[in-house]
Amino acid sequence: MTANAGTRDTPHEAAMAVATKTPRSHLPRHVRNAQIVARIHGTNAIGRFNAAVAVRVTRIVGTMYCAYVFTLVALVALPAAIEQGSPTVLVNWLSSNFLQLVLLPIIIVGQNVISAAQDARAEADHETLTALHEMSKQQIEILEGQNKILDFLQRRVGT
Repeated sequence: MTANAGTRDTPHEAAMAVATKTPRSHLPRHVRNAQIVARIHGTNAIGRFNAAVAVRVTRIVGTMYCAYVFTLVALVALPAAIEQGSPTVLVNWLSSNFLQLVLLPIIIVGQNVISAAQDARAEADHETLTALHEMSKQQIEILEGQNKILDFLQRRVGT
């Protein structure tokens, strides 16, 4: 070693110093829906009940069947709006009854489709990253073995 205690004589020694400071015990984790629900609503009985009701209502309203039913419900009020003959009443029917009733479930269905695609990509990414992590750990083990061999050879040669 040189007079400066912070430096190393060989690149091998410098690499070993860095390698001993890097964490090799990282465990990849996978975040599940239950963990998120617990954070949002809590794990007590009221929190679990609220989460269950919210998910149930969203699953019911977020279907195209619900959109069709809401369309029929909105169309029930259309004859009365036309009978009034006022453009304001027709605009009110269109915005309040039809658009709000029908678009809500359609938007939820669209969000569910997008969310399912994102979940599938996240799952695939998690599997890939976990595999890469395992490969990196194996590469570090190989490099450590090679470093031991190099140390042994340096000691044998006497340099």
